[in-house]
Amino acid sequence: MKMELTQIETQDHEQVLRVRDADSGLSGIIAIHSTQLGPAAGGLRMRSYADEAAALEDALRLSRGMTFKNAAAGLPLGGGKAVIIGDPARDKTPEMLATFGRAVEALGGRYWTAEDMGMTPADMARVGTETRFVAGLADGPFASGDPSPVTARGIFNAIRTTARHRFGSSDLAGLRVAVQGLGHVGLHLCDLLHRAGAELIVSDLNDSAVTEAQARFAARVVAPEAILTVEAEILAPCAIGAVLNEVSIPDLRVQAVAGGANNQLATAGDGARLHARGILYAPDFIANGGGIINVATEILRIADHPSWVAEKLGELDATMDRTLTRAAQRGVSPNDVAEEIVAERLRHDAA
Repeated sequence: MKMELTQIETQDHEQVLRVRDADSGLSGIIAIHSTQLGPAAGGLRMRSYADEAAALEDALRLSRGMTFKNAAAGLPLGGGKAVIIGDPARDKTPEMLATFGRAVEALGGRYWTAEDMGMTPADMARVGTETRFVAGLADGPFASGDPSPVTARGIFNAIRTTARHRFGSSDLAGLRVAVQGLGHVGLHLCDLLHRAGAELIVSDLNDSAVTEAQARFAARVVAPEAILTVEAEILAPCAIGAVLNEVSIPDLRVQAVAGGANNQLATAGDGARLHARGILYAPDFIANGGGIINVATEILRIADHPSWVAEKLGELDATMDRTLTRAAQRGVSPNDVAEEIVAERLRHDAA
């Protein structure tokens, strides 16, 4: 049976496609939110979604977030995202990944894909056998490899900047940081925090990751359902989105939130809820921009990868500082200010 690409009608996205192929078992969605700043760029995620509606909601939220993330990072890239429905440990096959690559190629460069949850650089290499528009590869003249260490570095910078605004110093020694999620990014972040002298409280559904964090970083382990209520100075969500909501926010026992998860706020009003409680929020689409900066070197064919990434990470941290400063001056949620900064760039580009 031939691969099928069918249009899904949505309100605020340029293009959303359902991708299906019975032979390989592929069932997924490619969502292009905006190409105003350049080709849409965003990772490929594979998860065991409850149904296609849940997968579509995730793809739409994530692709919109990529528009904001790329704009906040000062990249000439728009926002897109792709999801595959299935258990990556059980359902992923080389044939499925190759078929997805053909779907990306059919878009002719409007969307660039890369590694995200449930994917590895080796998986992206397999996708790349069928499309030119893939990044995050381990080999090649402009290969950027695993973006996780750079993502973690950007989040670490955001935590230090947030600490300076909230506590008067960027020194993390002795501060308790609760890290939710110990995937590739979470473990790299824990390493940086541990080296900076922070006391770590961690949780994850993966027992081996928890054991590793406990052994390497002397981390205190709590159950996944307890991490959002532990007492700490800073919460770093690094797992799934929408963890900050009307149910969880009243129970938070931290003074700041700065982490790597996408779409941490369940609704637009949750930034105001955090602000009302006196909890300083580092907008996630600025904090976690390091990964796409790393990937962008491949898309944009940047030859001097290390210095370009370092420069962009510095600019990203300056944007976070400007966001938190402006929010404090106006007495509003930093998320509102961050969205304004992105809107300013989009308007400037349109003009």
